[in-house]
Amino acid sequence: MQITSVGIVGAGTMGNGIAQTFATAGFPVVLRDVGEAPLDRGMGNIRKSLARFVEKGKLTQEAYDSSLARITTTTELRDLTACDLVVEAIFENFDAKKAVFEELDLLLRPEAILASNTSSIDITRLAAVTKRPDRVIGMHFFNPVPLMSLVEVIRGLATSDESYTTIRDLAVQLGKTPVQVRDYPGFVSNRVLMPMINEAVFTLFEGVASAEDIDTVMKLGMNHPMGPLTLADFIGLDVCLDILNVLYDGFKDPKYRPCPLLVKMVQAGKLGRKSGEGFYTY
Repeated sequence: MQITSVGIVGAGTMGNGIAQTFATAGFPVVLRDVGEAPLDRGMGNIRKSLARFVEKGKLTQEAYDSSLARITTTTELRDLTACDLVVEAIFENFDAKKAVFEELDLLLRPEAILASNTSSIDITRLAAVTKRPDRVIGMHFFNPVPLMSLVEVIRGLATSDESYTTIRDLAVQLGKTPVQVRDYPGFVSNRVLMPMINEAVFTLFEGVASAEDIDTVMKLGMNHPMGPLTLADFIGLDVCLDILNVLYDGFKDPKYRPCPLLVKMVQAGKLGRKSGEGFYTY
C-alpha cells in the first residue's frame, strides 16, 4: 500500500515531533488534538525545531516554509478520514487509546492503517477493539523524534505482512532505522531500559550513592551519553512509572516492581523536566 497522507492524533512532545518528521519528508499531515491550546503549543514547538535546523544549515528556508505548509491542524477526528495512515500519539493509557482506535476504525477507509506510538501498551489488545486487526501496528518513535533514528515497528498477533512491510518501508523513507519487534510488554527498548532506570532509583532510595554520582558512574563507566536518573527526568517520571506498571502487570515478575521512591515522586508531582523538578531541579 502507498502512504500519501498521514494523520497524527496528539500534538504533545511525541505527536508534534512525528508530525514534523512526516512533513519534512514531504507528506501532507493532519495534526489533531482535543483543543486549540495544545495544537498551538505543538505547532510552536514544530516552528522552533525547524528553525534550529535552518540555523544549523540542515534545512533551507524554503524547506522550512513548505514543511509548515504541509501541516494542518484540527480538533475533530473526522478530519482524518481521508488519511492512509493515522499514528496515535496520546498519553500511555489503554482506555484512552482504545477510545481513539474505536472511533478511528469507524471513520477511516477499510484499507487505512492504524498505528500507535505507544512505548509499552499491547498492540494486539488495541487491534482487537477494531474491525481491522490486520492493519493495526506499533510505530514507536523516540524523543526527540526529528533527531532520533530508531523506530520500533511492533507486529500484533494479527498484523499482516503487507501492513508491516508498508510501515517498515515508510520508516526508511522518513530517514529512520526500523527494527521489527514482537508484541510483548515494553517491546525491546523499555523492557531493557526501564529496569535499569528503576534499579538506579532503588540505588538512590537505598542511599548507596547520590543522584549525581549514580549518573556519573553510568556515564563514565558504561559510556552512556546521560545517566539513568537524568534520562528518567527527561522522559518524565510519570511515564517511567506507567511503563514499569505495564511491565509488572504483563509479566507478573517482581523484578519490574516500581521503586517506592519513584511512586512517591510521581504522587508529589515531581515529574522531571516538564514539572521543573525530578531527581534534579530545572
